[in-house]
Amino acid sequence: MTATHHEQPLDSTAFVPAETTPYFNRELSWIEFNRRVLAEAFNPRAPLLERVKFLAIFAANLDEFFMIRVSGIKQQIAAGVQKRTPDGLTPSEQLAAIRSNLLPLHEEERGLLMEDLLPNLAQQGISILNYDQLNPAQCNFLVDYFDRHIFPVLTPLAADSSRPFPHISNLSLNLAVVIQDEAEGELFARVKVPEVLPRLVPLPTELADGTGEVPTGRRHYFVWIEQVIAAHVEALFPGIEVVEAYPFRVTRNADVEIAEDEAEDLLRTIEQGVRQRRFGEVVRINVDNTMPERICQLLMKNMGIEAHDLYAVRGPLGLSTLMDLTGLDRPDLKTPPHYPEIPPPLRGHVDIFAAIRQHDILLHHPYDSFAPIVDFIQMAANDPDVLAIKQTLYRVGSNSPIVRALMHAREQGKQVAVLVELKARFDEENNIIWAKALERAGVHVVYGLLGLKTHSKLALVVRKEHDGIRRYVHMGTGNYNAGTARLYTDVGLLTCRPDLGADVSDLFNFLTGYSRQRNYRKLMVAPVNLREHLAGLIERETQQQHQHGNGRLIFKMNSLVDPRMIDALYRASQAGVRVDLVVRGMCRLKPGVPGLSETISVRSIIGRFLEHSRIYYFYNNGQEEIYLGSADIMERNLDRRVEQIFPLEEESLLRYVRDSLLETYLRDNVCAWILQSDGSYTRLIPEPDAEMVNSQDPELMRFNQGHGEEL
Repeated sequence: MTATHHEQPLDSTAFVPAETTPYFNRELSWIEFNRRVLAEAFNPRAPLLERVKFLAIFAANLDEFFMIRVSGIKQQIAAGVQKRTPDGLTPSEQLAAIRSNLLPLHEEERGLLMEDLLPNLAQQGISILNYDQLNPAQCNFLVDYFDRHIFPVLTPLAADSSRPFPHISNLSLNLAVVIQDEAEGELFARVKVPEVLPRLVPLPTELADGTGEVPTGRRHYFVWIEQVIAAHVEALFPGIEVVEAYPFRVTRNADVEIAEDEAEDLLRTIEQGVRQRRFGEVVRINVDNTMPERICQLLMKNMGIEAHDLYAVRGPLGLSTLMDLTGLDRPDLKTPPHYPEIPPPLRGHVDIFAAIRQHDILLHHPYDSFAPIVDFIQMAANDPDVLAIKQTLYRVGSNSPIVRALMHAREQGKQVAVLVELKARFDEENNIIWAKALERAGVHVVYGLLGLKTHSKLALVVRKEHDGIRRYVHMGTGNYNAGTARLYTDVGLLTCRPDLGADVSDLFNFLTGYSRQRNYRKLMVAPVNLREHLAGLIERETQQQHQHGNGRLIFKMNSLVDPRMIDALYRASQAGVRVDLVVRGMCRLKPGVPGLSETISVRSIIGRFLEHSRIYYFYNNGQEEIYLGSADIMERNLDRRVEQIFPLEEESLLRYVRDSLLETYLRDNVCAWILQSDGSYTRLIPEPDAEMVNSQDPELMRFNQGHGEEL
């Protein structure tokens, strides 16, 4: 293990754990995760536009947190729910704790933007100017730009005794305009900032003052569109004095609730729910901190929120749009691009089915290319010996080559069945489009099981061969999405093992028919037996510790929040089992607590790629077992979703995952944060003379890179 020291670059004092319970609060743990995302925007070692990207991700994450998690808490409060969470907080107490933790984070975010990122961007030739910083030539340009491009799409909406307060759509940016009329006195109007126009209005380079040291072709100048509108807003109210204009932004409840047992047509119900999302209850208003109290009160009154739902910040609102800057042609300010490789067994013009028959093939994205998965489905579509293809689709993205291959397979006369999960949050609209397209192509499309979200990642190809029918299977931890496969770390397996193929066939029968299959040969399936089997494997390791003193668990996942499974890990620790957890996001388990979790460590990996793979390792007294799959250790994954966890059975693949993947995660001192028993995280920083280990280094994580030492 390399020598390291700890550094805490961000203030974590706002985190207040419940000292009397064995669990951290879920919502506060999520805020700690987003604090780590923000820390990447502070990271001076990262390229400048990479830091901007993380600031945009931090802002987008907060939007989703309010739309889903905070909205749910507010619904509990409205319903009079007083039940405490396992960590001891009521809904009202959670809401108060969320605000007290977020207020200092907002200030850190704003300080980073205003005092660090914007000045450094300007120094590198990317200037985002306030309107009062513009020179006369730039102002003249914007007069014409406003008249030609912005003014025609603006719609001022008045709010007075004869006209109701206008609806403010979810995540929309608006101007609160105060007007002084001689007859009526002070009036209010809302102007929505058009989403169809760029948030950052580009300014001609030749109009800028000076030349600077950055070459002309690499200089960019922008101004915020809401400031352009505010500067010319009088044009919308001719003959009336405009006194003030202040930006504000609304966040609404966006969690679509589906009463499936009452929905005759799930597809139509989902479509209606997506349309209604923009009309959900308001859960947050962001305003400029210069907005007067009377305007804040007007907004709160008309949108039915309290003072604790209003967040006043300095600087521009809606910072997720800063992601647009990462599209600039400035490779000098970005992380060098990563080019995924085809693993050796699949290089060249290979018969993918013959390659799978030789041995199981493991793919580690994004270090390994996603192309073999697309090829697998495309070859199956064109192969005359393939009889049927079955697949689950959760988030496939736009212009999906996988979906097009499935439609082509149907055109070739093959049996094709696809489960499209319409309830994949924020991807419902895209999935509806693909579901309709698949149905038009003649594909058998099903939408999942009543009350359950299908999260499994499965593809099954049934092929006629000289010795009979053979089933080829792909199972993975990530979605069938070529776009996210370049950004997320995921693991997938191509195999034709008969027992796994039979299990996947049984699972598809469970998904599409009336099967009540309870036992599977190799798979652990939620909500059927995954909780029971996973808990049993943890208990087995606990017993191995009692008998042999060598208990060892390594789990990697996105989130660890299920209290019963956390209790099982606590019991293992109390028996002496060494437990290493790699948890990217929320973790309610308290590590390192005397008498409770002394042998448990928890680390989070935050870097250029989103850690998304789920890996479960059991030492099992030397008869090691590794399981991969789609499920995190959360109540929803274990009890309310269809998930699958599958074993790695080929020795070389097991050694690679154990020695190269898991060992590297545990040695990482570049992207790793360590969870403390008080709920805060400290970043691991290598000593000056220590080896730097980055678990997102492609050279370390590709399968053909050899193996590390015994864990």
